[in-house]
Amino acid sequence: MENQNVIDTLIERGYLAQSTDLEMLKEIFAKPGVRFYIGFDPTADSLHVGHFIQMMVMAHLQRAGHVPVALLGGGTGMIGDPSGRTNMRKMLTPEVIEHNVNQFAKQMEILLDFSEGKGMIVNNADWLLGLKYIEFLREVGPHFTVNKMLAADAYKRRLDEGLTFFEFNYMTIQAYDFYRLYTDHDVKVQLGGNDQWSNILAGTELIRRKTGNHDALGLTTNLLVKSNGEKMGKTASGALWLNEEKTSPFEFYQYWRNIDDADVINCMKLLTFLPMDKIAEYEKLEGQEINEAKKVLAFEVTKTVHGEEKAKHAEQQALDIFSGEGRTDDMPSLEVNSSELAQGLPLLQVMTDAGLTKSNSEARRMVQQNAVRINDEVLNDVNYELSDKDLINNEIIIRKGKKNHFRVLLVD
Repeated sequence: MENQNVIDTLIERGYLAQSTDLEMLKEIFAKPGVRFYIGFDPTADSLHVGHFIQMMVMAHLQRAGHVPVALLGGGTGMIGDPSGRTNMRKMLTPEVIEHNVNQFAKQMEILLDFSEGKGMIVNNADWLLGLKYIEFLREVGPHFTVNKMLAADAYKRRLDEGLTFFEFNYMTIQAYDFYRLYTDHDVKVQLGGNDQWSNILAGTELIRRKTGNHDALGLTTNLLVKSNGEKMGKTASGALWLNEEKTSPFEFYQYWRNIDDADVINCMKLLTFLPMDKIAEYEKLEGQEINEAKKVLAFEVTKTVHGEEKAKHAEQQALDIFSGEGRTDDMPSLEVNSSELAQGLPLLQVMTDAGLTKSNSEARRMVQQNAVRINDEVLNDVNYELSDKDLINNEIIIRKGKKNHFRVLLVD
């Protein structure tokens, strides 16, 4: 719908979780030019797919004429958000944080336009690192009660394991971020994942108490989860990164190509710009036909993150593998030297290390069920060790089932 309010678009596509005032949000976003922000703490040197859903929300709002402000946590990253954590985050050095911030800024441009007047990238290190502690306590501290802070989910979950005073400060500092963006850049709305609800409320309340205004708003978006409630975006080797050096375009494509049938339509709504009427057509597919929707999803998400050329290449790689050719140069690989191979590499351990199976016992079951192939030959010896006699053109292709492939590559 061409004239649909962008908030209704977010609701229709399944983004919106909670909001401070839904009707007021619809009212202000009905006119272009609203400045809104999402914070990204630089805890790694790449964004991952959990961040990508936030970027998609920002992109929808920007396409509707509004102004995204990406707040990079050069300051808050010194502490780390305790939300959703059962233990304290690893403390990063200022040099690592600065490097991560720079990487995030580059990746943001995958989806967002930060040219003059279109959007902004801001680093909260600019105002947080120069704060004097006593002055900050006097300015912000009186507006927070410990009782209310401890009632927040972000803190309640940590009380049994131990919540450090170091982390306890995080909510007040994030609230101060919103206050500074509100006063310095006229940012009226904070967005975040649903685990950020308490922090967002703290920001709107701090602005109300310090300015007397009631126009600071917040909304949270649903986290990217599977139909069974588990978080999506975890692979055998860790997070699904947007940096192709950490997750190759082929691995990225294959992740979406192999998701559960029940998750395809939700991911289409959240991770692509496909029109809703088109998605409704894919929603009618059943059985093996759902694979066609998975192919579209995988291509669209990979195209957005890595560009059309690399998406096409990943798509072709998948076709080559599943059509029987069985190998590509960019498939997941384990590099070994001749001395390692001469000693013999236990197949079950290699499969587990490669992420083809979660454990050696699972690998054993797969071999016993004739579901494992070495260079397209079914293997049924659970004690098998890979050696140089398995090499074909200096590599060994291991397959688990039809869709999972891995390469052992000789490098000397």
